[in-house]
Amino acid sequence: MKNKRMSVADFFCGAGGFSEGFRQMGFDVVFGLDNWQPAIDTHRLNHPGCDAQKIDILSLKTPEDIDNVVPDVDVIIGSPPCVAFSGSNKAGKAEKGLGIRLIEAYLRVVAWKLNKPDSILKYWILENVPNSSFYIKDSYSFEELSLPRGKKTAIRIKERNILNAADFGTPQGRFRFFCGHYPKPERKYDDYSWVYTSKVLEYLTDPLVANNVEKIRDPNYGFTIKKSELTDHFYDTTVEEWEWSRAKRLKEDHGYMGKMSFPEYLERSSRTIMATQSSSTREAIIFGGKKGKSGQFVSYRMPTIREIASIMSFPITYQFEAMNESSKYRLVGNAVCCLQAKALAEAILDEEGIPKPDRFIPLEGDPRTSFDLTGRELQPKREGIKSPHAKYARHIPYLKIRGFRVELDNRESDFENGRIQWASVLHSGVGKKPLRCECENKDFEHLLKDVAEFGAFKKDLKKNLTDRIPDAKTLQDLYRNIPGEKTTDIQGPDDLLEDIKGLIDRHFPGEKYQNSWVYNDLRMVRIPRSEIPLRILIGQYALNEYVKRINSGQ
Repeated sequence: MKNKRMSVADFFCGAGGFSEGFRQMGFDVVFGLDNWQPAIDTHRLNHPGCDAQKIDILSLKTPEDIDNVVPDVDVIIGSPPCVAFSGSNKAGKAEKGLGIRLIEAYLRVVAWKLNKPDSILKYWILENVPNSSFYIKDSYSFEELSLPRGKKTAIRIKERNILNAADFGTPQGRFRFFCGHYPKPERKYDDYSWVYTSKVLEYLTDPLVANNVEKIRDPNYGFTIKKSELTDHFYDTTVEEWEWSRAKRLKEDHGYMGKMSFPEYLERSSRTIMATQSSSTREAIIFGGKKGKSGQFVSYRMPTIREIASIMSFPITYQFEAMNESSKYRLVGNAVCCLQAKALAEAILDEEGIPKPDRFIPLEGDPRTSFDLTGRELQPKREGIKSPHAKYARHIPYLKIRGFRVELDNRESDFENGRIQWASVLHSGVGKKPLRCECENKDFEHLLKDVAEFGAFKKDLKKNLTDRIPDAKTLQDLYRNIPGEKTTDIQGPDDLLEDIKGLIDRHFPGEKYQNSWVYNDLRMVRIPRSEIPLRILIGQYALNEYVKRINSGQ
């Protein structure tokens, strides 16, 4: 058996998740490269024996550039920025040019190190989001990578795998594309043995509860440290109601996407940790906070930095060197999961016949961040003022029936000249381009004339259509959160839609009318379905009347 510490260079090293997985398997991480100072500072802090440098990889254009900076190593690993390829960035349609250039710059380094005289490079791995696989070819010539030797093949990709971090013990479902020359790691966990989010929260303990716990156990590696030594965890991450209520609506009642749990369901692996910290979006990870006497949550909170770091399988002793919470979040969210990297490193050791460590190897020295969030007081956030061109498009809340919904929008406004126009739109179908029409009540009122409660509903609706309804510009100002005297009891378009939903529920409650349908002779207005849900038509009728009142006030 061989007994050798293989050397590793980590490109786009970030906080060092890829490096950490290899370090835990006894590899010698000797070089790191990134273009963001907090990443370099974090990597140096946790891997003090590594030469981590702040360099733009695009500046390594020639073999001489590469050899002047990058040492010869046994293994090269790299995780080029994935923003351009992420499906969450402009629905996966973002400009890919820079992302492709960064990948090719990384491959240029690998290709040169593979083909130079007396090369010692044996394995290399590239990690990215699954969508990047469509932009990475199976082989590249020297010419394609701007290296000498012309059109000869410089590098071949022998492995292409999409791996789920949860399959290797990470408490997170995180699918990533790996390619290069490496042995494929064996799956260690299956759907029935994945590590759940609840384990992370249990081991780290509630960050807001003063308890008698003296030691904290690492949820991924099992070792313990003193509670006083745990950084970036015992602080307040409570979310303001205006933030969590928006996230709740987007998760539970999105216009064309499926329902998500709110707060997070803990008895499963976590959803993918993103690089951007958010608390009011559909992607936000939000936990339950304090509970009231009824046992229901009365507040909600975001995960602490330590919680997301453990969800990414960083050891609880790992430190993130940045001067604010959002930068620490970015460091963690952009990383490669340590346990997934560890599995790749383990597969290489097996291939090489090198003995594997039989226990967790502690970090070298005693790394400690210079900015610990412990004890930080909550800084209340105020909702900012939106742009004068802010567009709005939302449906009557929790009123979606088999692809039908009724939406209020201001898309046809002349924002440049301050002429705001609101519309009531009937949607049919799912996806981003459903069938839609703007139907006037006179077009379909005859469909409702024999419906019980319709007369009483119209009378109640008429009572609502008073000066309490803002005009078009005022409604836009309310949506933009412009400060000033509130002249109506409607506090914005969301509030207006809630008003309509309450009116519908009073006269046509879902438990009685959810499955009531009306024959559709509206096909002339591009809704080809033979029937339309009664509650949807009632919502369309009500919103039409509100919009008529809103626009006439201009």
